[in-house]
Amino acid sequence: MSRLIGLALLVAGLLYPFAIYFGIDHLSPKFFAALLGVLWFARSLGPAQRPGQRWMALAALGFCLLLWIVNEPHLLRWYPVLISGLLLGLFAFSLRFGPPLVERLARLREPDLPANAVRYTRQVTWAWVVFFLLNGLIAASLTLWAPLDWWTLYNGLLSYLLMGALFAGEWLVRQRVRGQR
Repeated sequence: MSRLIGLALLVAGLLYPFAIYFGIDHLSPKFFAALLGVLWFARSLGPAQRPGQRWMALAALGFCLLLWIVNEPHLLRWYPVLISGLLLGLFAFSLRFGPPLVERLARLREPDLPANAVRYTRQVTWAWVVFFLLNGLIAASLTLWAPLDWWTLYNGLLSYLLMGALFAGEWLVRQRVRGQR
């Protein structure tokens, strides 16, 4: 059930900018707050399988509650900023209170990582920290100053393309680094 809820949150996150673009004039912010709130609440009830899962759910629920109370359509555009901020915090705190998140993920496949791989995973975690910082700043700038079209284009497409490019680029670098062992 937890995987299904996680998948529902992922799909909701992917479709969110388009739902806002097409629904902002027709649906109350309370509708979006309720929908997201139910998903995040269900997520918070499941077992915490990943680091930071509980506090991320609580922060998202706080946003949903604020959105419900304020009922302001423009507040809907801050959700991608919140998600980038939460992911930034997750990766950054893992660097401070280790092991880095990418190292944890790497150890799922290879429990005995060599020292150079541990250093590499720390660098990759830093790359994700920088990505989520920049992504959040761009999303916030678009929320504050750009028309809804631009906000939707970036948050619904471009940010995911950039994320995919970083992921693919890191995978290519990792293959090269592994080949040098």
